[in-house]
Amino acid sequence: MKTIQDIFQTYSPNYLELFGDKIPSQHIKVIQAILKCKTPGSGTLVYRCHHCNKTHILHLGCGNRHCPGCQHSKTSAWLQRQSLRQLPGPHFMVTFTIPKELRKFIRSHTRLGYSELFSASSESLKKLAADMKFCGGEYSGFMGVLHTWGRQLQYHPHIHYLVPGGTLSQDKDKWFPTTNKFYLPVHALSKIFRAKMRDAFDAAGVLNQIPVEVWQQAWNVNCKPVGDGAFTLKYLAPYVFRVAISNSRILKVEQDKVHIRYKKSGSNRPRTLVLSATEFLRRFLQHVLPTGFMKVRYFGFMNPNFSTPLEKIRDLIKSSGICTKKEVLAIATTITLPVSIKCSECGGNLLLQCIILPERVWLPG
Repeated sequence: MKTIQDIFQTYSPNYLELFGDKIPSQHIKVIQAILKCKTPGSGTLVYRCHHCNKTHILHLGCGNRHCPGCQHSKTSAWLQRQSLRQLPGPHFMVTFTIPKELRKFIRSHTRLGYSELFSASSESLKKLAADMKFCGGEYSGFMGVLHTWGRQLQYHPHIHYLVPGGTLSQDKDKWFPTTNKFYLPVHALSKIFRAKMRDAFDAAGVLNQIPVEVWQQAWNVNCKPVGDGAFTLKYLAPYVFRVAISNSRILKVEQDKVHIRYKKSGSNRPRTLVLSATEFLRRFLQHVLPTGFMKVRYFGFMNPNFSTPLEKIRDLIKSSGICTKKEVLAIATTITLPVSIKCSECGGNLLLQCIILPERVWLPG
């Protein structure tokens, strides 16, 4: 079965020649990383079996966050860490989406666009959550994940927020819970969100580059209850480290065409999308993030730097009577121990002999 790395090896030279200087530098870095991934070009670990003395060679992954072969183990570790930080009580998933007429501008100004998308959406949540008609507390908290692709690799930037159902008082000594089914009105959220995005682009001096109809239409914000939040964490976890498409969705590559499996929203029926190799690479690379951009962010009391620790907030929620002892205990039961590397011949433990870097050799001890 063909992998994404295979597709890059075969077709990226033509892609680079076709688009030349138009290709952003971060796209070129991703192409180079994927081509070197798990080859001697990324370095090598040499192990020896303690029992049978067999030598094992393990080529290192590139570690690039856009490489489909380097992210799976990170997903599991991240989910375990977040499960320990999860607060008890009801949670909500709030999704902010930009209009399709704005996507072309955002794609050409990713650092500005994604930064303002985070800023405008998070400030909208904070503003409305502090309103006494709704939550009423001074401090809200939530985690946001930027997601830029649709099921057919199309460009569709939006942010998912996982939001505990409640806020903290100004003195940080009282919890204001929401109901299990309602957090904030999405129509009001969308109007605040749209206004904040417009103000941000105006301040950046780029408002005249955006079609005027963007600001004349309703924007889409969705808010739905997700129970204790554990399910949504599992839903969001792959998006934290997953790239636009995984190797498992590549059905075949033939006659310079890439056949991809996908499902339409709301349907479980598998469908096939056929793209030219060039179009596949273009769609894949349009989801490369700006260098150093953080696609996962924590706000308010969910930020690790918030002055009140989560342990105290958890106690405030428990004292409000909205969660059970069973629910609190369930949060801390997801840690699994890593599996040690074993010899494929006899099952013995492997001992590291040396690390071969692209330019030099390092010997342990």
